[in-house]
Amino acid sequence: MKVNEVPQQPGMITDGRREICYAVDDDGNYVLTGSAGWEPKNIANDQAWEIIRDQIHQTVRKIRAGKLSPLAFYMVCNQMTPALLAKYVGFHRWRVRRHLKPSVFTKLKPEILGRYAELFNVPVESLSNVPDDLEPMPSATEIP
Repeated sequence: MKVNEVPQQPGMITDGRREICYAVDDDGNYVLTGSAGWEPKNIANDQAWEIIRDQIHQTVRKIRAGKLSPLAFYMVCNQMTPALLAKYVGFHRWRVRRHLKPSVFTKLKPEILGRYAELFNVPVESLSNVPDDLEPMPSATEIP
């Protein structure tokens, strides 16, 4: 694609920011150039974020029903699985899965909660809470 053919169709996800891509200049050399977006990519990103929002809402319903601990909210918002979260905090997967149980989560020591809080960049006290107002859902840059 030539530099003057690089798509410039901004989307909601990019929020006015530009991304860098390669294009061919007038001399036939590859150069870096900015793009505001591309409609098919914007549509795919919007659909993906809609799925993520649904996952967050489902998780919050399970937390409020007492089926999951609030840790699940932060895990889903950061698109993590128990295995990935375990690697980041240095626990075994089975231990993280146990921490997703409300009865276990409420008994966690401050040191363990501190590791999760540090990873998610939130105060330890926030780990025990789920935001009451999920509308409008946070944008990709605002999700903890």
